[in-house]
Amino acid sequence: MKRILISNATIVSEGRRSGSIAIEGDRIASIFNPTDTPRGHFDETVDATGCFVLPGVIDDHVHFREPGLTAKADIESESRAAAYGGVTTYFDMPNTVPQTTTLEALDDKFRRAELTSHVNYSFFFGATNDNSHLLEQLNTARVPGVKLFMGSSTGNMLVDRRETLERIFACSPLPIMTHCEDTAIINRNMARVKAEFGPDPVIGFHPVIRSEEACLRSTELAVELAVKHHASLHVAHLTTARELQLFEPSQPGTSAPLPPITAEATVAHLHFTDCDYARLGTLIKCNPAIKRPSDREALRRALTDGRISVVGTDHAPHQLSEKQGGCATAVSGMPMVQFSLVTMLELADQGILSLERLVELMCHNPARRFCVRERGFLRPGYKADIVVVRPDAAWTVGRDTIQSKCKWSPMEGHTFNWQVEHTFCNGQHLLDQGKFDENAHGEPVAFDH
Repeated sequence: MKRILISNATIVSEGRRSGSIAIEGDRIASIFNPTDTPRGHFDETVDATGCFVLPGVIDDHVHFREPGLTAKADIESESRAAAYGGVTTYFDMPNTVPQTTTLEALDDKFRRAELTSHVNYSFFFGATNDNSHLLEQLNTARVPGVKLFMGSSTGNMLVDRRETLERIFACSPLPIMTHCEDTAIINRNMARVKAEFGPDPVIGFHPVIRSEEACLRSTELAVELAVKHHASLHVAHLTTARELQLFEPSQPGTSAPLPPITAEATVAHLHFTDCDYARLGTLIKCNPAIKRPSDREALRRALTDGRISVVGTDHAPHQLSEKQGGCATAVSGMPMVQFSLVTMLELADQGILSLERLVELMCHNPARRFCVRERGFLRPGYKADIVVVRPDAAWTVGRDTIQSKCKWSPMEGHTFNWQVEHTFCNGQHLLDQGKFDENAHGEPVAFDH
């Protein structure tokens, strides 16, 4: 059994302390105080002097495009990008081809990931207007939740029948993760803008079409249904200040249970505003749309007051040719999984949140929200999913550094001051100062729902 020592670290997990971490096989064996001397032989030692050691990030919201859309991305390429970004676990969304809306399609994704995923994985099951009878057949120890599109989005998985929504919220044995935008409002807005500005309005109209009202009305409905049916609800990618008023704050920095109704913010909505459309155009077109600076500031405040419980990416690669055009023709989505942790570390440098709260939002709370077994924390006996990051190590995103298969990013040209130096996944030294272990594979995540 291989033994690895990460020494001289500043460990950030359920607080902050100095020490060293011993890994044996795929698990954390011990965490030592600075005055303790680790005993025995270690096959490898990583000197983490000057670095911070965090749990591996759990990204609760990615689109790795396999199967059926692999010209854009695939499990191998995007799990590699995840590892380069310090992400050791991901939950993939169901809008692939075929959609993950049957038990057979779900099994197929697990088989694919077993062969090619470099980091740990699981897959959301997609709810439709016609498959709610399958929810009770899901293996709750294997799947994080049920994804429900309550508004138009990529993949034509809109669930728009009230009786179906009621049934899903009443019978789902798993947390329901919703994409909330009101389709009727979006369609009215699109028709109005097209009538005035032509068949493919410029990208600046995207947050006008996919408006604050469209988000708010749909999120209100999701919360209403969750309260009515006592369902576990996790609303994806909040974008507006008004939506935040629907959520009760949790208690940051405590072990108190998360509320049954929680919200996610994505890195893109925390980093960009609609002012960036002039510079980046459709590269930052996503659903829901990136909105006003005041909305971004409200989301940032909610990181620390507890109304945002989880930060994910909604990582959604496309070929660059598909991002051409305006509101009606350019596709929505961007690749962000490689840059999520360093972007959030940048926000910590700006004083927007503490490093301890960052770890709660990206590691602890995803594990708590979806009842992930033995991951998300640096604890003896837990799986050794660990990332070592170095501050004051400036680097600039270039095309050659982008690991996603699509080979572009809205972060290209951006200089970060934090570097992911080491990524360990199940004790495997997956990323070692830029050197990548091609033979390393992740594992399916286990859940204790």
